[in-house]
Amino acid sequence: MGFAPAELVQTYGHPVKVVRFSLLTIAAMLALGYVTRYSGTDATLGLALAKTGAFYPFFGTLLGWLGVALTGSDTASNVLFGSLQKITSGQLGLSPTLMAAANSSGGVMGKMIDAQSIVVASTATNWYGHEGDILRYVFFHSLALAALVGILVCLQAYVAPFTSMVVP
Repeated sequence: MGFAPAELVQTYGHPVKVVRFSLLTIAAMLALGYVTRYSGTDATLGLALAKTGAFYPFFGTLLGWLGVALTGSDTASNVLFGSLQKITSGQLGLSPTLMAAANSSGGVMGKMIDAQSIVVASTATNWYGHEGDILRYVFFHSLALAALVGILVCLQAYVAPFTSMVVP
């Protein structure tokens, strides 16, 4: 490309400088996921959630919804709650694959109410300052869709024709 070494460092350094806070946030979220795993917090929460019994597939889906609504990322939600889902599903004799998928599927429904998505929506539509209106409009839809996914996961966990959809 014909860059001198100093120009190369400057050219690559500018985007890194621009996204430094985003990179720091992503690193902190991933670090939090590992801290909860290595400290046993997710195991403790998983054992507590196992007390929900047969309703856990529904609540496990809502856990994914909550994780994405708070973090803004399905990946971050999976890092935070993936081990918890595995522990709880093992305690209840459910498919860990089903519950990992439930975490992600519930998370997709939470994406419409996370702060980043709402800001992007208001910016893309030139509707600045109406983020609260957007949240109020989509919150019920997000929760209703997450509940429907939770019901589907319950069916896949317990009802015969739906259980064949789950990969062992």
